[in-house]
Amino acid sequence: MSAETGQSVRHARPGLQPPHLPDVRPLDGLRTIKIKLGVLVAATVTLASATTWLGLTQHLGPSRTLPLAIAVSLVLTQLLARGMTSPLREMTAAARAMAAGDYSRRVHASSRDEVGQLATAFNSMAADLQASDTLRRELIANVSHELRTPVAALRAQLENMADGVTEPSPQALTAALTQTERLTGLVASLLDLSRLEAGASALDLVDVPLAQLLGEAADQVALVAGDKRLRVVVEVQPPGLTVPADVGRLHQILTNLLANAARHSPRDAEVKLIASRAGPDVRIDVVDQGPGIPPDQRALVFQRFVRGNSPAVTGQIPTGGTGLGLAIVRWAVTLHGGRIEVADTVEGCTMRVSLPAHRPGSDGRSTNA
Repeated sequence: MSAETGQSVRHARPGLQPPHLPDVRPLDGLRTIKIKLGVLVAATVTLASATTWLGLTQHLGPSRTLPLAIAVSLVLTQLLARGMTSPLREMTAAARAMAAGDYSRRVHASSRDEVGQLATAFNSMAADLQASDTLRRELIANVSHELRTPVAALRAQLENMADGVTEPSPQALTAALTQTERLTGLVASLLDLSRLEAGASALDLVDVPLAQLLGEAADQVALVAGDKRLRVVVEVQPPGLTVPADVGRLHQILTNLLANAARHSPRDAEVKLIASRAGPDVRIDVVDQGPGIPPDQRALVFQRFVRGNSPAVTGQIPTGGTGLGLAIVRWAVTLHGGRIEVADTVEGCTMRVSLPAHRPGSDGRSTNA
């Protein structure tokens, strides 16, 4: 068989298929399958009876009237039943596409019965699966990118020392150690984030004195600020304010927020740690003098691998970090039943953490009030 012949045969095959019936859905306004089936049966019987009566009045005889009534009833049943079952066929095709990795298919859900509700739920599930698949792809790509940079730098340094290009001096070993510590921090952050998302991190709630904890966190800013010589001011009102929290997780929240503030603050700037009561919550503000975040981009900084001043947020050049710190903060705060947001400020940036002032199930009385 020649190529032309094969091509003509392939083009002719679709013409051999039965003609496509219109997708008529006049019963979409009915709320249940039972009512639709009842209407279908009633319409079919009525049409068959009318056809039979018409055939007999026209003296066609039973031999022609009965087949005509059956044929007309079958056509009506096929048209109405096709519209009733169209969402099921679409869901079957979409499910097969999902099995092949295509999560973009959706079902036309126009009816209000059980099939329409199933189609709506199917579309919602498909959207969730598509979002999860997109997030998984982005996570793999971002993790690969973040790991590639320190691994490439570390490999180049070790190859230079192994080839004798660079002497294994303290400076070279310190640079290699820095890249190793960056890798360790990234892996630790990924593990923390996976535990928090999986709900595997149980909280050991105790009444934490905020003045002491914020002071300890402020003392560690020098370790992450480098040569910026930041000044950290701690304000706690009232001085004996406490909050029911997991000490380790709350310290992690403060450390990541202070590290974020240190990266974006100018040299010799001031960072404030302010804790106070705000109704039923305990509010902790981390205030820096950095460039700030535009209001329409503030929700993005709590996503994975998005930096506070990355090009995706402000169009500026990133100042470092893995972009996981604030994502971990959000999950840890949510685990405590609290919330985190970027508060409105005239200058700089204020990260605001609100935690419940009372433990779940308590009577609401506290010495903090």
